[in-house]
Amino acid sequence: VQLQACGGGLVQPGGSLRLSCTYSENILSIERMGWYRQAPGKQRELVAAEISGAITNYADSVKGRFTISRDKDRNTMYLHMNNLKPEDTAAYLCNIVGFTRRGLFNSWGQGTHVTVSS
Repeated sequence: VQLQACGGGLVQPGGSLRLSCTYSENILSIERMGWYRQAPGKQRELVAAEISGAITNYADSVKGRFTISRDKDRNTMYLHMNNLKPEDTAAYLCNIVGFTRRGLFNSWGQGTHVTVSS
């Protein structure tokens, strides 16, 4: 399953962005979907995840500001980001673990860059 991420860009502090991650085929079920980020010189970190469509986890640094969601009809997952801060600057990557008719998959999208700066 191929994932295509987009929606990054330059935004001022306090601004908002919506990242999208579109997957290439119909998925029978999603076990886990998530957004990660990696800033230059730092390790990749989990930003937000949804498990089995029911449980959501967020990094403490984004709680109350970011929301993960999915549109099944559009084969797309989203990361809604509000009140962005300079420390949110990073490459954001999407990840889905799930099942297609061929079996279990674990796919990553390419990074989409977010820069928060005045």
